Amino acid sequence: MNQVDAFPPLMTVDDAAALLRTTRKGIYNMNDRGVLPGVIRIGKRLLFDRDQLVQWLRQKIASSPKE
Repeated sequence: MNQVDAFPPLMTVDDAAALLRTTRKGIYNMNDRGVLPGVIRIGKRLLFDRDQLVQWLRQKIASSPKE
């Protein structure tokens, strides 16, 4: 089991913040800007599709310029 598998398939804001190593406020800000993929809104609750978020993160890492 890798570290990503430790997170549930539908992640809470706290789970997403832990995965992305940011704060709850950071997650809400990124969501408000439409940056994060895999967002599922149920009423006022935000959930995130783990696999879509991880894929997005890997694309961000892969597209970073090398120093």
